[in-house]
Amino acid sequence: MDFNLSEEQAALQAAARTFARSEMLAVAEETEREATPLSRDWLKRYAEMGFLGVNVSADYGGLGLGNVEAFLVLEEFAKISSAVAFPIFESVAGPVHALAHFADDALKQRVIPAVCRGEMIVAVAMSEPDAGTALTDLRTRAELRGDRVVINGAKRWCSGGGHSDAYLVYCRLSDAPGAKGIGAVYVDMGTPGLTFGEPEQLMGFRGIPDSDLYFEEVSVPADQIVVPAGGFAKLMQAFDLERCGNATMALGQASGALEEALVWVQDRRQFGKPIVEFQAVQLKLAEMAMRVEASRLLIYRAAQGAESGLPSILDSSIAKCVANEAAREVTSAGVQLMGGYGYSRDYPMERRMRDAWGWGIAGGTIDIQKVNIASALVGRRFDQRR
Repeated sequence: MDFNLSEEQAALQAAARTFARSEMLAVAEETEREATPLSRDWLKRYAEMGFLGVNVSADYGGLGLGNVEAFLVLEEFAKISSAVAFPIFESVAGPVHALAHFADDALKQRVIPAVCRGEMIVAVAMSEPDAGTALTDLRTRAELRGDRVVINGAKRWCSGGGHSDAYLVYCRLSDAPGAKGIGAVYVDMGTPGLTFGEPEQLMGFRGIPDSDLYFEEVSVPADQIVVPAGGFAKLMQAFDLERCGNATMALGQASGALEEALVWVQDRRQFGKPIVEFQAVQLKLAEMAMRVEASRLLIYRAAQGAESGLPSILDSSIAKCVANEAAREVTSAGVQLMGGYGYSRDYPMERRMRDAWGWGIAGGTIDIQKVNIASALVGRRFDQRR
């Protein structure tokens, strides 16, 4: 078991780091200040550099590398900001991979290469007003009518809502109860009957659009059913990769905070010497580094141990839970080390702390990951309704 990066992995990481640091710092400040998403011009730049679809098959325009390589790239951009990393997150861990595993070939060929070229962003639409953690309570319904499928319902908390070019919509495709009736349908933005709510005003995630989605007699070809009724387990299997992407976005907040804090404590002087000379600061730095390294290794384990390109629910839930908690702790420690400067919006530390809280909610809360972990350990799911 080798914990060192290969020469190729190290070169990819260095390329991502150099680009992110030289090109994206000012862009991150702008997306934060204006609360606007990354421009399409930047998506094209990402595509030219090979940062979109790192772990997508070369048959569909990706680099054809593994999940570890994808997360190496993602972390370097997440260190800069969640907003500048988000298109990469969607391409290496988002619903594109559900399409790659489960959609028919015509839909794959239409969508996935366009994502890798920076011409499309695809988002997932899962949660509803009354179906968040209890996702199997979702009510959005898709009804087959001849060679069409017609969708009615509403979605909540859709990252990319109103901005993404297409949506993988979790919906009820049969009258079977619970998970047995759930599948997913691909819907292009601009399809008649699809409308969006006002952009959410969130504590963090500025520059990552979020809005409700409303479906009123939204009709699409039946071959855009990606997963039919009864395929909920497949959707959750694909979502295990998104958990690892979420964990990596959280890791980026933590590792970015650690790097910023290391520079700060060596430059900042109090009582006539750099504050790194004080033991209390040394202990805090050590604790921050421990949490960052533990999170990173768990993400790599989940990514490396994936079968058929998708991690297990146990490995992905452990990685997400540990990284989410670490991000909150490490960014908070970073704010404390920097004092008033850490709390100032003139520095990125407070943004990292706000975003760290968001990643521990998005994609399944920290406590839900712990339920997943316990379920995997004992080999059965727990019925929360009884």
